[in-house]
Formats: sequence, structure tokens, C-alpha cells
Amino acid sequence: MQKAWPQKRATGRNAASLKYDILSALGVHGCAGDKHRQRLVLRLITLIVARYNWIADELMVGQREMAELWSIDERSVKRDIAKLRELGWLVQKRAAARGRVAVHGLGLARILEGTGPDWARVGPDFLARMSAPAEAPEAARQPAQSNVISFPLPMGEGGLWPRIQAMLHREDPHLYGAWFAALQADLPDEGCLRLVAPSRFHADYLRANHLHRLERAAQACEPGLARVEVVSGG
Repeated sequence: MQKAWPQKRATGRNAASLKYDILSALGVHGCAGDKHRQRLVLRLITLIVARYNWIADELMVGQREMAELWSIDERSVKRDIAKLRELGWLVQKRAAARGRVAVHGLGLARILEGTGPDWARVGPDFLARMSAPAEAPEAARQPAQSNVISFPLPMGEGGLWPRIQAMLHREDPHLYGAWFAALQADLPDEGCLRLVAPSRFHADYLRANHLHRLERAAQACEPGLARVEVVSGG
């Protein structure tokens, strides 16, 4: 089952900041890819900055103009546009016909899906902002004033997970706020602590990068614990 990525539109009060965030997501994804992906992403960013109408969600640019913009020939333009359509990053809204150029829109949901694994490279503030759903409170979608996200420890003591949380918070409050604060714990079962993340991306990232930290803290708080599992609740 595919992750339901946050629905975002670059219109309204936060439009300016969201435009930069989308371009940042594309940029960091391109930098993390091979030379072919880097070139394709750079061309898309250039096209967006130069010719995209954010309000109407429209790109109306002829292949000759794209070739000039990208310093390539028209055959290469056709190839790259086909790749962007295949990725779902460009969506054709009207085909070229009778002397009219094709009209494309941005497939923002697919762009978010494709670039999501690289958001953390920008920083925890960017990750939290991009992961927030569109219907979240206004403050949650405003650009952060710093790279520090402050998450207080949850109230309550005595359980295994609150004790583990306290240790993780003491070790690195910023890391705790970015990755551990949103986790919910199931009751330990046969030596296993199962932690539920708010999204598949969150769970995948924790398993790949911070599972060892969770296991170390869990075993320090409960020596008999055999393992920690992180699953997605979204």
C-alpha cells in the first residue's frame, strides 16, 4: 500500500515558502542522485522557475523554447519530458495540437513521493514542515525560525517507553524531537518492544538510521528486552 503523501498546493498564505520548499526538495533529491537524475532535476527546476504558473498550475512552453532554455536539441527535450511524465512529476493537461503547445501541470503528490526519502538531508525542521498535512494548524506549516524543534517529554512515568524516551531526550533533544517524539509504543510482547511511527517514510528512516540507538536505550532501561521493532501506523 502506497503512503498517502501530504496534499499541498502552492497557493494561499504560505505559497511563497511552499514554492521554495518544493524546489529545495527537488534540489536535494537531484544532488543525491546520479548524473542523469541530477541533469533531469536541474532541467525541471529551471523550467519551473522560468515558466511555471503556480496559481494556474500550468506550464505552456514549446519544445523549441525548452531546447533553448536547456541548451539541448528538441529530440532530447522530448526524451526528458517523457521521463518526467513517466515519473508523474509532469502531468499533461492538454496535448499539443493545431499549432498550440502542450500544457502541463506539476504532479506534486508524485514529486513529494519521489523526493521524500531525501528531505532529512535538509534538516529536521524541513522534514517536519514537509510532512505536515495541509489541514494542519497554520503554525505547523510556517517556516521554522531555527533548525531546532522543541518537543517536551510526554507526561507520565513508570512505563518502559516513557523511560526510554527520557533517556533519548537527555542524549539528544533535537534528534528526539525530530524522530522519536511521535512514536507510540505497543505493550512489550515476548521480549519485543513494538514502536508505531506516523508514516511509512518515518518508520523506514528510523529502521535504516536510528534503530541501533533505540535498541541500546531500550536494553539499558530493560536488560531482558530482546529486540525493538518499528512499524508504520500510516
